[in-house]
Amino acid sequence: MQSTDVAILGAGAAGLMAAIESGRRGRRTVVLDHAEKAGKKILISGGGRCNFTNLNCRPENFLSANPHFAKSALARFTPTDMIAMVERHKISYHEKTLGQLFCDRSSHDIVTMLERECTEANVALRTNAQILSVDHEPTGIFRLKLKNSPDLLAESIIVATGGLSIPKMGATSFGYRLAERFGHRIVPCRPGLVPLTFTPEDRDLWCDLSGLSTEVVATTTAKSRTKPAFREKLLITHRGISGPATLQISSYWTPGEPLELDLAPGTKVLDPLREQNARRDPAALAQALRTIFPARLADRWTQINQPDDWTNPSLAALEQKIHSWRITPAGTEGYTKAEVTVGGVDTDQLDARTLESRLVPNLYFIGEVIDVTGWLGGYNFQWAWASGVSAGQSA
Repeated sequence: MQSTDVAILGAGAAGLMAAIESGRRGRRTVVLDHAEKAGKKILISGGGRCNFTNLNCRPENFLSANPHFAKSALARFTPTDMIAMVERHKISYHEKTLGQLFCDRSSHDIVTMLERECTEANVALRTNAQILSVDHEPTGIFRLKLKNSPDLLAESIIVATGGLSIPKMGATSFGYRLAERFGHRIVPCRPGLVPLTFTPEDRDLWCDLSGLSTEVVATTTAKSRTKPAFREKLLITHRGISGPATLQISSYWTPGEPLELDLAPGTKVLDPLREQNARRDPAALAQALRTIFPARLADRWTQINQPDDWTNPSLAALEQKIHSWRITPAGTEGYTKAEVTVGGVDTDQLDARTLESRLVPNLYFIGEVIDVTGWLGGYNFQWAWASGVSAGQSA
């Protein structure tokens, strides 16, 4: 039988950061992961370059049943703190659009950095470790039963097992099942930051234009005081829509609810047709739309949406439709294509400052397994780092 002060379940971004903080405090720390190597999701992130944080990270960039929960952890470890760590390891990086920071070279640089920090903090990293069960003994000690290994006793457990997204990378429901076993509620989970699929009717109308993209403002039609709107690229796929605008709004989308797309944000597309002596016909409409859309998309929109007549009221109605095109997705591409999981361990049962369970002393939940989901563009990594630091400084 073996023992440790802190056992961390999951060697992803949150788990490794928690281990670094715990080890720095002199706590005997073991990280367990069922995969063959640490940081597998980090390695594939950002197209292999890991968008490791976002300069604009704020609590408002996160979706949760409790919108205030993430504030404490995000304040404790900020993007500036992560940048300092990256620079200390001489990892070169660059800023892309909307404050996103990416490694110049490879995501491997971030994983290597985390592994080095763990080594310096005397953290033991055990991969290919399959956890069979976790029990809380009357003494307050946790007993972990491991396949083909002796039991491990731990004073504290930090659950950093991630969500359900990208199952081919090893994602499982283990963290949720463990939380429920210890009495925690789970906010229903669903795929987030995920492409959306069309109904057969809409697929017939649009999906032969697969590969075309255009800038839009995407929002939901739900009535809300904090209704999100994202101005980014929309991509037509062979099954529906994707691209940053779609991925962003997908986390807020409710099945059966229409999305609203402004296809020409900030532009009065049909003003040329309203000028004195201007042509008003399908060719003129297509020409006006081509100033905004790719040519094939402009032609298809003209074919489907040209007015019955070309009067000023008809043109005004068409202009309005361009700026508020409503479409009801059939569904999502599921966890296979989702970047994150929306929902998770109910934050009402966690301490916002330490991430410790309010039900079981010395049990912590961090990262994606919690009901905190960030926007696309480095926000979820920042939550992983920040929640890991908070738990690692307390466990």
